[in-house]
Amino acid sequence: MSQHSTARRVAALVGASALLVALAGCSTPAATGGPDEDIPGISDDTVTIGTHTPLTGPAAAGYSSISAAATAYFAYLNENGGVHGREIEYIVKDDGYNPANTQTVVRELVQEDEVFAILNGLGTPTHTAVLDYLNQNEVPDLFVASGSTSWNQPEKYPWTFGFNADYVVEGAALAQYAADEYPDKVVCLLGQDDDFGDEMIEGAELALGADGLAQVERYSVSNQDVAAQIGALKAAGCEINILATINGFTALALGTAAQLGWFPMWFSSSSGASYETLVEYLGADVGPKLLQGLVGTNYLPAAGGGSEWVSLFRQINDEYNDGAPFDGNTVYGMSVAYLFAEALEAAGENPTRQSLIDAVSSGDLAGNGILPLSFGEDSHAAYLGAGITTVDQGVQDYIGTTYAVDGGTVTTVEPSPVALSGEGVPGS
Repeated sequence: MSQHSTARRVAALVGASALLVALAGCSTPAATGGPDEDIPGISDDTVTIGTHTPLTGPAAAGYSSISAAATAYFAYLNENGGVHGREIEYIVKDDGYNPANTQTVVRELVQEDEVFAILNGLGTPTHTAVLDYLNQNEVPDLFVASGSTSWNQPEKYPWTFGFNADYVVEGAALAQYAADEYPDKVVCLLGQDDDFGDEMIEGAELALGADGLAQVERYSVSNQDVAAQIGALKAAGCEINILATINGFTALALGTAAQLGWFPMWFSSSSGASYETLVEYLGADVGPKLLQGLVGTNYLPAAGGGSEWVSLFRQINDEYNDGAPFDGNTVYGMSVAYLFAEALEAAGENPTRQSLIDAVSSGDLAGNGILPLSFGEDSHAAYLGAGITTVDQGVQDYIGTTYAVDGGTVTTVEPSPVALSGEGVPGS
């Protein structure tokens, strides 16, 4: 079960091949951190970090833009002086959302590229495959791109920290919103058949009770046909379907239901609720119609909103990312890169891997979310709350309702978004 209940297991998988995509050159690690101390990935002028992410495969659409957005933010940061005078070099390697590949590329990053840290490794099954390895080798494993509560085990995995609001939080927020706004409707859930689905169910049951979900259907990402699951949800009379799905399967669920002439309400976690990405899957002709009213969760500035963060990120995207489509994944990638820069700045002029971990554990990082970060000595979770978004006439934005999970209880809280400062350059 999750960290909201008990500690959980870690899978170990054996690696195979990998496709390497280096978006930045590798530096030669050099001495720093102290007069006689060699720190991997640190030179006098650079800090080299790396990530694993799906640039190909079933999760590539949408998610492949996250690392590109982070790379663009680092380019902006570097042109504005970097962090303590060092530029960030960010090596991105494709694992195809395949845990076997993840093992291969992460070992390359650590042993051959000698990165200082792994940043925002994406995916629950993929990152689970390298969790033990990174901690055994004391490599900072920051801001994992997944809502699994596996990343929040400070005693077992002291070098790992999450970034997303965890899936229990997101499941609880969506279910509580359903209970508050639509108390008479039949609520069901469609979820991935791994931790993602398990923890979204756990969260939904926190809000609705153990018997609150009228029907639960699961699917495997290896089978891109959910007709049987959608048929079962329809037959059960589901009126609201909570989705524990990545973007491709959110689109698949909505499209399959539409083919059956069925149009229930859809409530999606942030992992599968990117409006712009979903329109790409569904098509510009029918996508906006099927997505009207989509309810989602988020904890970062909404791409469709008007915050100063979004304005800055749009400028960075235009200048450093070739004007790529701007969506929630763009905001996500730049937000996680900003948070890393903030942590590195706080780690001091001569950072070590330990000082970086200490900076994150201090509880002093602000990030740019709509709620305070939860990092501390006893918490490696980033956000323990999430806001509710809806899609209205093609605009996906917050509606002002925000929930948090504390001690197994779902409560309504006021959002407190972090204001932009220093033009998004920590320490400036």
